[in-house]
Amino acid sequence: MALIQCQLFAESLGVSTDITLILPEHSPLRASRNGKLPVLYLLHGRGADHSEWTRHSSIERLAEARGIAVVMPSAGRSYYMDMQQGGSYFTYISEELPAFVKSLFPISDRREDTFVTGVSMGGYGAFKLGLRFPERYAAAASLSGGLDLASRVRGEGNFTPAEMQSIFGSPERIEGSDDDLLAVSRRLAASGTAFPQLYQCCGTEDFLYEANQIFRHTMKELDVQVTYEEEPGGHEWSYWDMKIKRVLEWLPVQV
Repeated sequence: MALIQCQLFAESLGVSTDITLILPEHSPLRASRNGKLPVLYLLHGRGADHSEWTRHSSIERLAEARGIAVVMPSAGRSYYMDMQQGGSYFTYISEELPAFVKSLFPISDRREDTFVTGVSMGGYGAFKLGLRFPERYAAAASLSGGLDLASRVRGEGNFTPAEMQSIFGSPERIEGSDDDLLAVSRRLAASGTAFPQLYQCCGTEDFLYEANQIFRHTMKELDVQVTYEEEPGGHEWSYWDMKIKRVLEWLPVQV
């Protein structure tokens, strides 16, 4: 097992930024992939950074047992947006970051080997990546994600006026846009394009539980299969550490 922390200058952000990677040393999955590893992009929550998962969860042990690489970037409080006044974090996460890690590390570029997961703000980011680029990601998972962003920016998300303006611009801009997961899902379903496999969970005491129910019901209306789980739990790492183990077991990694 190699735990690697590195920095790169991200052109899309205009700053240096941190990444943590987990690379299993003896994964049996490499043999059928010309020495490359399946990869899980793992996104942090609001107010955290690239170190959140290694500090609070069992991801190192789980990734080693599963034999997959894990890439954990930093995105600040950006909500994985190309910010209205700030860095282009969605461009960075979706374009620049994958190109960087694949150029330096033994990571597969095949769709069937590429997965994304996130917690809270990162759950939104994970589904946004999976739904915007279903041709790139075989599976996406959200743990207690802020999935109904249009409602959150209308006053339920605890954003300061300055933060709202810098990240989103006008709150009215989100609904129906490519940053609205409900609208993106409807357009994807109407196009006939296959969805990535989706996993969604949320604790029943979580303040984002209602937003998760809205997303779940939208998927049911669209007849999109989602592996959904809920149980008692809040917006906390004791719940997410339990569920990331479930996600690693669920990922459709082909042997």
